[in-house]
Amino acid sequence: MSFRVRVLVLVTLVAVTAVGATAWIVLRQASQQITESQTADRAVMDRVTTPLLEYGQTHGTWEGVPNLVYDLSISTGQRIHLATESGIVVSDTDTLQGITARDLGPSASLVDPRPKLDLSAADDPFGITTKAASGYRAGVRFAACVTRRGYPVQKINGTFGVPTFRAPDADPRAVADCRQKSAESRRDLEFGEQRISACKEPGLVGVALESCLSQAFTDVISEVAAPPLRVTLGFAGEQPSPLAVAPILAAASGIALLALAGTAVLSRRVLRPIASLTEAAGRLGRGDLTSRVAVVGSDEVAELGRSFNRMADSLQRGEERQRRLVADVAHELRTPLANLRGYLEALKDGVIAPDPELFASLHEEAVLQQRIVNDLQDLALAEAGTLAYHRTLIDLAELLETSRAAHHAVAEAAGVRLVVAVPGPAQVYADPDRLRQVLGNLVTNALRATSSGGSVTLTAAVDGTTAVVRVADTGTGIAPAALPYVFDRFWRADSARGRRTGGSGLGLSIARQIVTDHGGTITVASQLGVGTTFTITLPAVHG
Repeated sequence: MSFRVRVLVLVTLVAVTAVGATAWIVLRQASQQITESQTADRAVMDRVTTPLLEYGQTHGTWEGVPNLVYDLSISTGQRIHLATESGIVVSDTDTLQGITARDLGPSASLVDPRPKLDLSAADDPFGITTKAASGYRAGVRFAACVTRRGYPVQKINGTFGVPTFRAPDADPRAVADCRQKSAESRRDLEFGEQRISACKEPGLVGVALESCLSQAFTDVISEVAAPPLRVTLGFAGEQPSPLAVAPILAAASGIALLALAGTAVLSRRVLRPIASLTEAAGRLGRGDLTSRVAVVGSDEVAELGRSFNRMADSLQRGEERQRRLVADVAHELRTPLANLRGYLEALKDGVIAPDPELFASLHEEAVLQQRIVNDLQDLALAEAGTLAYHRTLIDLAELLETSRAAHHAVAEAAGVRLVVAVPGPAQVYADPDRLRQVLGNLVTNALRATSSGGSVTLTAAVDGTTAVVRVADTGTGIAPAALPYVFDRFWRADSARGRRTGGSGLGLSIARQIVTDHGGTITVASQLGVGTTFTITLPAVHG
C-alpha cells in the first residue's frame, strides 16, 4: 500500500470513527434525555391526576377541587387546566392566580372517577348490576351532599368494584339529612332497570353480556357521578426542558481524545520511517557516511529510504575514491618529483656535471608529469560534466582508419599487425577528437600488451539503433580478478610497469567518462594468454 493511500486511509478512518462515534453518543444521550424528560412529564402528570382521581371518586363531585388544583400547581410548578369533555372549564390555575388564561399545552390526560363494574364473579349479573347502580347513585349523592356541608368523606371499596361512602366525622343530623336526600326515587329506579334490561337481548352471553351490563352501569350512574375531566398541563409555546449539555460534551470530548490517541498511534507507525530517515540524514550531514536506514515495504517512503541508501553509498564511494585519488596522485608524483629534485640538487651542488643527455632525461620526466596533470584535469572536467564536446556526424570507418594510421609506425616497430574491419556504413553523432582520444588510449594499451607477431583489430558495425566499436588484441590478457578494476584511476594490468612504459593509468578512466557522456557504454572481456577486447556502444545515426 502506497504512503499516500496509507495516509488517506488513516485520515478517513480517524474522521469516520470520530464523527460516527460522536454522532452515536450524541444521539444516544439525546434519546436518553428525551426519554427521561418524557418519563418525568408522565411522572408529573401522575402526581396531578392521582390526587384528582381520588378526589373525584371520594367526593362524587368536583366542587371544592380548585383548592386541590392550586396546591398541586404549587407543588409541581405546573399550570393545570381542568375541563369536562364538553369543554366546560372546572378549574384553571391561570384564573386562580388572576392572570389571563393562556393557550393550552400539549400534555393532557383524562381523569374518570366513575367506577368500573366487575361482573366476572357474579352469579346474577342483572340483579347485581341493578343493585350496584342504585347503591352507587345513592352513595355518590350522599358523598356530594356531605362534601358541600364541609365534612370529610370516607370511601370504602366494595364488592364488584363499586365503592360505598360514609362520613364518620360529620354531624349525625347532617348525615341523616344527606342520607334522606340521596335516597333513590321510584323514577330513578325505573330508569336504571329499563337501561339494564336493554342487555337482555338474545345471544348476549359471557363477555358480551358483561360488557353490555358494565356500559349500562356507567350510563346509569353518569347522571349523578362526577364527570370525567381532561387535565392539561403547561401552555402553548412553553419552552421544553433543554437537553443537558454536559453529558454530550463529555462524550464528545472522550471521543475526541480517543481519536487523537488513535491518530497519534497510527501516525507514529506511518511517520516512524520518516523520522528514521531524518535522523540518518542528520548523521550523514555531520559526516557519518556509514549512516543507513532500514527499509521495509515497497511504498513511497520505502523507495525514499532505498534512494537515501543509494545516495549514501555513492557519497561513501566518492569519498573513498577521493581519498584514493589523493593518495594515488601523491604516490604517482612523489617518486618522479623526488628524482627531479635529487638531480637538480646534485647539479646545484656540483656533484654531477651537466650534459645534454641529463637535461634531456630531466625534460622527459617533466613532460611525463605534465601529461599526468593534464589527464587528471581532463578526468575531473569529464566527471564534473564540464568537459567541452563539439559533436558532429562521424563515419566510424574513417575514424578507425585515422587511429590505425596514427599508430601504424608504433605497431610496425613492435612487430604487431594493426587491422581495421568495417563491413558496412556506421555513423554516430559525437565529438571526433574525444573519440580519437578514446581509441588512442585503447590502441596504445593493446599494442603494449601484444607481443611481436600478434595483432590488434579495430572493428565497427551497426546493430539496430546501436553502433558497436571493438578493439581486440591477441596479447597477454587480464586476470579475471583484475577485470572489475580496469577503469579505476591509476590502475595498470602490469604493476611492474613504470610511468615511462605503462602510461599514466588514467586513460581508461577518461575513456569511460567520455563514452558515458556520449550516451554509450564501454566494457571489457579478457582471457589470460588469449587477449583482451574492449567494446564501445554508441547511439547509431542512420543516413
